[in-house]
Amino acid sequence: MSKRRSTHSSKTPDEDSGIEESSLDPHTGQRRLPPLLRRAWYSLNQAFRRRIAHLEITPDQFTVLRWLHEDDTDGMTQRALTDLMASDPNTVTSVLTRMEKAGLIERRPHEKDKRAKRVRIKPSGKKVFEEARDIAVALQNHVLDVLPKNKQEQFLRHLDLIADAARDAAEHLGDPDTPPSE
Repeated sequence: MSKRRSTHSSKTPDEDSGIEESSLDPHTGQRRLPPLLRRAWYSLNQAFRRRIAHLEITPDQFTVLRWLHEDDTDGMTQRALTDLMASDPNTVTSVLTRMEKAGLIERRPHEKDKRAKRVRIKPSGKKVFEEARDIAVALQNHVLDVLPKNKQEQFLRHLDLIADAARDAAEHLGDPDTPPSE
């Protein structure tokens, strides 16, 4: 295990907004999932944003490039990207417009559905993605290094289960008694 230890107390200021959140419930003393996930996501997102700033892309743009790079077909529809990114269509359209102007991707009409667009990564996008991926992997390794090596994959599997359960809960908004799907 790394000798690096967390210097965060249970209360951490959000530097940009001035908001202070406690991960401990004041009544039970138990850790709360939402503030922990928010703090982890926000901090990781900001660290990554700073590390890739010289590439002139954002973390969302990296995510688009990653999905397109991993897709070995003739590109993806904007709808498929929206679903994979767990985002809304307007946000993804805005991200894609900026990426197209930067020459990282191209959008073409779908060959069967005239309303849809097929998104493809361009060679310049692949080059930027490969450099950003190295940065992402290094950052992930750095962050996970607070855990023993033999616990890192288990943590990620557990986090994946939590992400699936949260997605299932969002899909069953009106029925809190509906168990998550397996």
